[in-house]
Amino acid sequence: MPARKVASVEEFLARLDDVQRPHVEALRALSLEAAEGTEIVEALKFNFPAYAAQTMVWTLQVFKNHCSVRFPVAFFADRRDEAIAAGYDAIEGALTIRWDQEVPEAIVRRLLAERVDDYEAGHTAWSTPGQRAGPKK
Repeated sequence: MPARKVASVEEFLARLDDVQRPHVEALRALSLEAAEGTEIVEALKFNFPAYAAQTMVWTLQVFKNHCSVRFPVAFFADRRDEAIAAGYDAIEGALTIRWDQEVPEAIVRRLLAERVDDYEAGHTAWSTPGQRAGPKK
């Protein structure tokens, strides 16, 4: 059964359990820090917290056994190996963090900063692997 729709990021966070909340709140804080001073704003997209401007830039996701920071596949492809080497799962387009793992703040902070730079350089495509959009309009 799909998760019930939430009306806001605050409601999304309020519904998390005690195991999930610290991880997601840490990822949210890192996300808000990375978005500061840019056109990127926090929004609710597909029932998850997302950081978006003209298009989605990254999103936070929560599942039964882990949470993740999801990026465009083309952006994350060259960065997966670092996450795996640090002991984290990295699926296509996402760094996943099990509830029994610490949030890798240094890695996440760097990934978010690089994604902001990537987005601001005009790489706005999200859904098509390998696709790069032209300059932002």
